[in-house]
Amino acid sequence: MLTGGVAGAASGSGRMDLKEALTTAIHYEHQVRDHYLKAREQVLNPQGKRVFDTLAREEQGHVEYLESRLAEWSRGGKISSPELATELPPLEWVAEARRKVSGGPDRTVAVQEELELLKVALELERQTSSFYRKLVDTLPEADRGMFARFLEIEAGHLAIVQAEIDSLNGMGTWFDFMEFSLEAG
Repeated sequence: MLTGGVAGAASGSGRMDLKEALTTAIHYEHQVRDHYLKAREQVLNPQGKRVFDTLAREEQGHVEYLESRLAEWSRGGKISSPELATELPPLEWVAEARRKVSGGPDRTVAVQEELELLKVALELERQTSSFYRKLVDTLPEADRGMFARFLEIEAGHLAIVQAEIDSLNGMGTWFDFMEFSLEAG
């Protein structure tokens, strides 16, 4: 059980209590989700739409998970930490898939708007990961596990967004991890 026994930012320590950590995490997840939803609508490429749609669904799952933890905390001052699932492939799988497609077609001109949307996504994922890293480093050990799992998942998001950027820059086509079997990982 997570209890949230850390003194909050108001104490001057700069450390968050569990309620504040959950509330702030929800804010970060909303930002990233909203960017992916907007990007999905702006991108014309069907592969790009699928990538942004999948990432938006993933982030929505994070929002729902965190909101359920906050509601549980509000009812009793502590929370359980059920497993947080992801529909995205593991980091090792992303690296292997990138190697497989690296010998693909010659470079074509990438759509600049798609690259810009991905660069914004990369920065949002970096900020979110940094926030989760801070929580893992500063919360009491009993409260870290859930946020450590988020940190793992966000590392996967960073790898996927970077793979998309690299693919667009290198080949002018979307990496589109959904074309690969997610069972492979």
